[in-house]
Amino acid sequence: MRFMFSRSLRLELVAGLGIALAMPALALAAPDARGLASQTTLTAETRDVAGHTEATFSINVLGVDGLPASGAVVIEDSGKPLAGVVLNAQGHATSTLALAPGPHSLSANYSGDAAHQQSTSPHTAIQAQAGATADFSISIAPATLTLKQGQSGAVVASVTPVNAASLTTPMFVTLSCSGLPDQTSCTFTPENVEISPNATAAVPSSMVLATQAASLAKVVPTARPGSNPVTWAVLLPGTLGFAGLAFGVRRRRWLSRMAMLCFVGLVSTLGTTACAPLYNYRHHGPPTNLPTPIGNYNVVISAQSSNGITATTKTTTMVLMVTK
Repeated sequence: MRFMFSRSLRLELVAGLGIALAMPALALAAPDARGLASQTTLTAETRDVAGHTEATFSINVLGVDGLPASGAVVIEDSGKPLAGVVLNAQGHATSTLALAPGPHSLSANYSGDAAHQQSTSPHTAIQAQAGATADFSISIAPATLTLKQGQSGAVVASVTPVNAASLTTPMFVTLSCSGLPDQTSCTFTPENVEISPNATAAVPSSMVLATQAASLAKVVPTARPGSNPVTWAVLLPGTLGFAGLAFGVRRRRWLSRMAMLCFVGLVSTLGTTACAPLYNYRHHGPPTNLPTPIGNYNVVISAQSSNGITATTKTTTMVLMVTK
C-alpha cells in the first residue's frame, strides 16, 4: 500500500508541475492569438467658418509595441458615427467635419485588424457655435462598409438642418460621392433632399455602393457579311510587294508617286481593319470585365446647396473595404 501511494503521489506531482510550467506559456501565447493591444488618440482643431464651427480631427493608432496600426477608424459623436477614415502607413488619419451647433463629445473608434485589437480614444468635448444663417451638416451610418468583389451594399447619409428657422423657402441639398475605386459606382435615393423651414429632423438618403467581380465570359460575335479572309490574304501581301518594288525603282518618278499612293492606301486599309479598335471589338468581342481592386478606400460624400448666389458644400467620409 505504501508503494502504490507513493507512486500515485509522484504522478500527481508530475502532472501538477507540467500544468504549472504550461500556464505561463499559454498566458504568453494568448495575446498573440488575439493580436496586440492598441492605443488610439484623437485631437481636434476648431475654427469659425461663416458663423459655424468646423473641426479638423487628427487620429493616431499605435500598437503597444510602438508600431503603427492599419485599418479603419470611425469618428463618433456620443456614440453616433459621423465619418470613417482609413489609416495610412504611419497609423495616421485626418478628417474635417462641420459640426451642428451645441455640445459634442467626440471620440475615435479603431476597429482593429489582423494584428491589433480594437481601441477607442478618450472623448474630446467641443462646443459648436450657432450661426444666424440657415445651414446643414452631414453624417454617414455605418461609417465603414465591407463588400466582396461583385457585391452591393447600402449606407444612410443624413442631412441635418441647422438654423432652418431662418428659411423662408425650402432648401435643396444635392448629394454626390467621389474617391471610389475603379469598377465601382454609387447612387443616392433620393439624390436631392429637401429641408423645409423650421425643420429640425435629419433627412436621410440611401447610398448604394456596387462593386464588380471578375468575369471570364467572353462574347464571340457572329460573322459579319462582306468579310472574306481569303481576299485579305491575297490583297495585303500583294500590296506590300508592289510597294516594295516601286520604292526600289527610285529613278522613275512616276513609279515613286505610284508607290506613295499605294502606301497611303495600305495605311488607310489597315486603319479600318484589323489594326483598328472598332474592328477588334466587332470581330473579337468585348474584353473580359475587370474586378473592383481589393483594398481600403476613403469615399467622400458631398452635400451641396445653393441659394442662387453662393454655394454651400459639406463633406464627410466613409471607408469602403473591398475583399475577394
